[in-house]
Amino acid sequence: MGKGRNKPLVWLKGEVRTPPFSEQARIEAGFLLRRLQQGEVLSLPHSRPMPAIGAQCHELRINDRDQTWRVMYHVAGDAVVILEVFSKKTATTPVETLAVCRKRLSAYLRVVLDKEQDRS
Repeated sequence: MGKGRNKPLVWLKGEVRTPPFSEQARIEAGFLLRRLQQGEVLSLPHSRPMPAIGAQCHELRINDRDQTWRVMYHVAGDAVVILEVFSKKTATTPVETLAVCRKRLSAYLRVVLDKEQDRS
């Protein structure tokens, strides 16, 4: 992506809005997503890799008043793909959430591959 070009957000699941996010948490999530769109690589405390989902997969960490939000995402060559948005209530990410994110990522990558093959 050239300078000044933003990667689009591709929402496969979830949304960031008030409520349930507080206004401050929604703004923080939007700010972090914009940085990702601009090609910035985020690290802790804002984001951490999630290799259990797949390559180039991460979770945004958004602290809210009484809960912590997670935005699971994949950085593709031409987009930032949102796999899931949820309130994290335990120290570990639920196995079901990881499985669903892997399934959504796989489906997304299949569609992208099919489109590339159609162009050839």
